[in-house]
Amino acid sequence: MKYTNPVVKGFYPDPSVCFANGKFYMVCSSFQYFPGVPLFESENLVNWTQIGHVLTRKSQVMLEKVNSSGGVFAPTIRYNNGRFYMVTTNDTTHQNFYVYTDDIYSEWSEPIYVDQGGIDPSLYFENGRAYFISNGTDDYGVGGVVQCEINIETGDKLSHSKSIWQGSGGRFLESPHMYKINGKYYLMAAEGGTEYGHMITYARADDIWGKFESYPNNPVLTNRNKAPFIIQGIGHGDLIQDKYGDWHILSLGFRQMDLWRPYHQLGREVFLTPVKFYENGWFTAGKNGTTDESYEIQGDFVQHDKKHYTFDNTKWNIDWCYLRHPHEENYEFSDNKLTLNGTNITLDEADSPTFIGIRQKDFNLTLSCNVTVHNGEGGITFYMTENEHYDIAISRTESGYEAVLKLNIGGVKHIQNRVSLKYGNAKLVVCANNFCYNFIVVDEGKEIKLGWGDPKYLSSEVAEGFTGVIMALYAINGRAEFENFDCLYE
Repeated sequence: MKYTNPVVKGFYPDPSVCFANGKFYMVCSSFQYFPGVPLFESENLVNWTQIGHVLTRKSQVMLEKVNSSGGVFAPTIRYNNGRFYMVTTNDTTHQNFYVYTDDIYSEWSEPIYVDQGGIDPSLYFENGRAYFISNGTDDYGVGGVVQCEINIETGDKLSHSKSIWQGSGGRFLESPHMYKINGKYYLMAAEGGTEYGHMITYARADDIWGKFESYPNNPVLTNRNKAPFIIQGIGHGDLIQDKYGDWHILSLGFRQMDLWRPYHQLGREVFLTPVKFYENGWFTAGKNGTTDESYEIQGDFVQHDKKHYTFDNTKWNIDWCYLRHPHEENYEFSDNKLTLNGTNITLDEADSPTFIGIRQKDFNLTLSCNVTVHNGEGGITFYMTENEHYDIAISRTESGYEAVLKLNIGGVKHIQNRVSLKYGNAKLVVCANNFCYNFIVVDEGKEIKLGWGDPKYLSSEVAEGFTGVIMALYAINGRAEFENFDCLYE
């Protein structure tokens, strides 16, 4: 059957995958957003359903006043002896830790910390032993992919940390994953940085401690030389075998806005690329080492692509997310309605404003919501960082109510337009495409265009960082009600 990339759209970077009990399970990075580490399930590696999050309690992860793109970095999920493990880095606290569960649909444990530095940690299990792998510098001062044996019950190191591979020469060696295939150990990693030079490389050895021999034709997968091309940044992958015995790489990548517009604001997404092993034990990936828009693979399935998102067909604890740890008392949920009690914390602060959002998953969309403001400000933000976000809102002023459009770019906090409203309720509308966000308020049946913003100023290339645009409902200094939320992608 044929599928189209990306297989998971929107800000779901750094995918890692495992197979257990007849199904595939995947986790992705979450950075400063909470709950942490989205968790997905699939029958076929193409259609993924989010079933929850791994880090659902404040005790599991520190996110207080974490800057944008801080917090939870690349996770790895593994299954061993009936137990799932998720290992990750809190880059803000510089701690590597893992949690576990015996029931993938239930809660995960409190964190177990490992005294090894670096980021992008991974676990490998064999013959009752557990190995912890990350990038960084080993106990002897040697950089590269670093490995130690650990006590999986306590996280204590049972060996020195040793650098086992120094990569193929690209910058930012990261995302190491170990596999044993046909008696050999394969070590796959990312190099080049998670931008346009991103790539996947690998090496193999007869022993888990090496010596590792690099694949002669590294990188095995990259779109860095396939420009101009919509799909870029392919890298940070995990190798998985499907139910038919075929191999694939699940990786991150991103779609730039247009062929000649090298910006991306949707974040790094999940791409699936076929792998082919040869008799000599080396493998290749994709179309001449690149990830393409579509492939034919074995299986009887129809690819799903959800186009319509409402309060009714989404789940607050799965599809939606908060900025850092939320103040739960400020959120009231009911049928097709959300009430937010805003504090004095604004969207411009590295803090926890009253904010709940859903990821922007494609370029072309129409989003609308009926908003009622009693006092303060309430509205919709297309949010990238504290400094880069576009806000359309209703605000209570000394003289009444107004609809306002604010464009926040870098250090510039600009009120683009404001119009008076008779009452504190109106329909807010955002129409987006590859080149423009158009902001509209509908007041008593009259459509008023407030202005527009260029998506490139919400892109990673301008705003920097590792996340993607979150379309969020928010309130500041007052109470706001949201009804009939509707987001339709073309």
